[in-house]
Amino acid sequence: MGGVAVALVSFADTSVLSRTYAARLRAPVDPNQEMVGLGAANLAAAFFQGFPISSSSSRTPVAEAAGARTQLTGVVGAAAIALLLVFAPNLLRHLPHTALAAVVIASAIGLIEVSDLRRIYRIQRWEFWLSMGCFVGVAVLGAIPGIALAIVIAVIEFLWDGWRPHSAVLGRVEQVRGYHDITRYPGARLIPGLVLFRWDAPLFFANAELFHERALDAVAGSPTPVRWLVVAAEPVTSVDVTAADAVCELDETLRAAGIELRFAEMKDPVKDKLKRFGLFTRFGEQSFFATVDEAVSTYLAAHPVEWVDWEDRRP
Repeated sequence: MGGVAVALVSFADTSVLSRTYAARLRAPVDPNQEMVGLGAANLAAAFFQGFPISSSSSRTPVAEAAGARTQLTGVVGAAAIALLLVFAPNLLRHLPHTALAAVVIASAIGLIEVSDLRRIYRIQRWEFWLSMGCFVGVAVLGAIPGIALAIVIAVIEFLWDGWRPHSAVLGRVEQVRGYHDITRYPGARLIPGLVLFRWDAPLFFANAELFHERALDAVAGSPTPVRWLVVAAEPVTSVDVTAADAVCELDETLRAAGIELRFAEMKDPVKDKLKRFGLFTRFGEQSFFATVDEAVSTYLAAHPVEWVDWEDRRP
């Protein structure tokens, strides 16, 4: 547990600090390379009974304030400490801790981005309060429990966003290319018997049932009897087993009502998952279209109908 705690703190400290200075100095940073370097340094230190190695949100600002610009600073600092320990080990023995704290605070205070907090509060307040909650967690519980709390909150927030994502019924809008949400474009036009349904999230266990419900709601809200339900699947980046089962249940429900389920703009990696789940064979390659336009054209070729105005035919 001690090793896990050290690794967790090191990861958080290194990733945050590297991104902060990369943004400040307008330099690129590779988080993976940072982790590889950190791991290699700790592996080397392990053979010599050294301390765990990490970046430092206190030493880095101090070095920058002193004029450091390259990694040679660490070499010079290590050499200076070695000389101090050999020739003058008692020189700084009685230096007050408050003096050391003042140096660290004066240098590290620049890392506090008050303007960014104001911007976050103005743009999206729940993210501001989330950051404040994590800050209080670290201050009250300590670094390790506080970081663990922040990770748990972040996972919960991710699941919450994915649990109730946005979805829309699409229609054709005059003088605007493509197909768009009919609730945002009241003048959008629909094709009788065709429902274009867009799901704006990955399909996984947390939202699979909601996907099933909203797809059926889209069919029930159609102003005309439905022949095809086309899922505009471009935003769907993944499908898990639970979601695949929900798609099967949706297909069975639609078939019982005489409605065919089709997909448009589905990404190839998602198709590969459907093939492993056996769904690609179930629906057949003809049920997948490269674009929504292709799906609409295929439907119109099989069922010649006229567009209708959603605003005029709303049930």
